[in-house]
Amino acid sequence: MGKPINKIMVYVDGTEQSVTAAQYAICLASFSGAELIALYVVNTRAMEDLLKARIFLSDEEAEYEHDLEADAERYLKYVGELAAKKGLTIARKQRKGSVHKEIIDAIHDEQVDLLVIGELSRIRSRRDEFYDEAERAMRTAPCSVLIVKDEDRVWELYESLV
Repeated sequence: MGKPINKIMVYVDGTEQSVTAAQYAICLASFSGAELIALYVVNTRAMEDLLKARIFLSDEEAEYEHDLEADAERYLKYVGELAAKKGLTIARKQRKGSVHKEIIDAIHDEQVDLLVIGELSRIRSRRDEFYDEAERAMRTAPCSVLIVKDEDRVWELYESLV
């Protein structure tokens, strides 16, 4: 029987919680020897909804999508730098589409054993619960899911890595 965790995927969305999750995933990969993947999903589904609702014009949609892709690159690069500081490599993946669907597809495609996500935002209504893409992914993921909390403790763990 092999190791329980061979591949770890961390979902990065640009929030502080996702950066904390990335730091924790780096610690886990360091301790376990697991392969590490960072995933950022450009939410084109939300952009399509804004276009249909006439909140965006098609020219604005293209510009906004370009900005989101640049954000994805920036955050994935940052997570790559965090891993490199601790002597690890991290595969950086960017996908486009519906966030929860792309996370699930990436888990299947990459044969991930553990999905690491940042602390979920507080749900204020049933509507918020329905539309929280990370929570939907967490509930439907075909692998184990770890929700990272306690930013201060994670920072200490990350900093203690040699």
